[in-house]
Amino acid sequence: MVSKGQKFLERFYIGFVFFLLYAPILILIVCSFNASKARTVWGGFTFDWYRSLAQNAEVMDAVRTSLVLTFSAALIATVLGTLACIGMTVMKKNHQNIIMSVTNIPMLNADIVTGIAIMLLFVRFAGLGMVSMLAAHITLGVPYVILNVMPKLKQTNRSAYEAALDLGATPTYAFRKIVLPDIMPGVLSGFLLAFTISLDDFVITYFTKGPGINTISTMIYQQVRRGINPEMYALSTILFLLILIVLWIVNRIQNDEPKAVKAQAKGKVAA
Repeated sequence: MVSKGQKFLERFYIGFVFFLLYAPILILIVCSFNASKARTVWGGFTFDWYRSLAQNAEVMDAVRTSLVLTFSAALIATVLGTLACIGMTVMKKNHQNIIMSVTNIPMLNADIVTGIAIMLLFVRFAGLGMVSMLAAHITLGVPYVILNVMPKLKQTNRSAYEAALDLGATPTYAFRKIVLPDIMPGVLSGFLLAFTISLDDFVITYFTKGPGINTISTMIYQQVRRGINPEMYALSTILFLLILIVLWIVNRIQNDEPKAVKAQAKGKVAA
C-alpha cells in the first residue's frame, strides 16, 4: 500500500518537474504582454508587440518562409515515409530490420552532423538555398513518419486488400479504399509530428540555408547577439500555442482510434 505521504511526495515531485519545464515559457508569455521592454519591470498590459509583429515585414517574411518550408517538408516526408512503409511490408524480416535500423540513424544522429553533411553535399553539387533546406527537413521528418505509419500497417488486415484485388480492383484503388483509411491515423500523426519537428529545428536549418533566407529560428538567433526585440516574445507565444494545438490534435487522433475500432468490432458482432 502507498501511504498518503508517498503520494504527496510523488505529486509534489511531478509538479516541481512540470514547473521547471513550463515556468520559462510562462515568463515568456507574460513578457509578450508587457508594455516595458525591460523583462524585470512590469510596464502594464498591452497588445502592442503583437500589432508591431504583424507590421514587421522582415519577421513576417521569415514566418512565411518557415511555414512554407515546414508544410512542404512535412507533406513530402509523409508521402515518402508512407511509401517506404508499404515497400517494407513485402520485404523479409531481416531486410525490414536493416531498413528500420537505417531509418533510426537520422533520429539518433546529432543534428549538427546531419546539417553539416547536407551542407557539404549541396555546396559541392548544387549550392545552398531553399532546395537544400527542404531536402534537409525532409531527411529529418521521414523517420518520424515511418515510426508512426509502420505499426498501423502491421495492424491492417491484408486479406481484405487481397480480396479486393481478386474482385477486380486495381492495386491503387484497393490501397486508396481499404489500406489508406486504416493507416490514416498513423499518417496524420506522422505528418503533424514531422511538421512540429521541422518548425522547431534550428541547427540543420542554420547550416543548410542560403544567403538572404531566414526562418523564425535563424532570425531569433541573429537577434540574440544584438538584443531580442519584444516582438519575438509575441512570436514565440504564438508558436507555442500552435505546437500545443498540433499536439492536442495528435492526442485526440490517438485516443479516438481505439474507440473507433471498438465501435467497428461491435458493429460486426451485431451484424
